[in-house]
Formats: sequence, structure tokens, C-alpha cells
Amino acid sequence: MTNDVQPSPTAQEIAELIAEFEEYRERLVSETMQTAQKAKLMKKTVMSQLEPELAKIDAALEALREQQAGLSVGN
Repeated sequence: MTNDVQPSPTAQEIAELIAEFEEYRERLVSETMQTAQKAKLMKKTVMSQLEPELAKIDAALEALREQQAGLSVGN
């Protein structure tokens, strides 16, 4: 019988994930807005289409920050 328990991520790993998600979010908005400007699309329209993806990223960031806070309190 094998043990399927995954090791808990370290505070450093969580911090790296947070940084990667933040960079991804910034790049997604920046590159999308640049493309929209070239295509002469309205910022409001583009942001409304981007919002669901940004909400997912923000939710993941919040969960990671909560997990990170839990680790720092636990140590």
C-alpha cells in the first residue's frame, strides 16, 4: 500500500508561487491591453472580458496568501 499524502509546500515555495501569479496577472493585463489598443478596442470592453480570468488569479493569490499566513503563524 502506498502513501498518497503530498508534502505540504514550504513558505518559500508559496512565496514563489505568489510572485509568479502576480507577474502572470500583470503580464496578462499589459499584453492584452497592448493588443486591444492595436486592434482599436475599448478598454472597458477588454477589461470586462478579462475580468473572469483576473478573478480566478486573484482567488488563487488570496488562497496562497492565506496558506502563507497560516504557515507563518504555525512556525
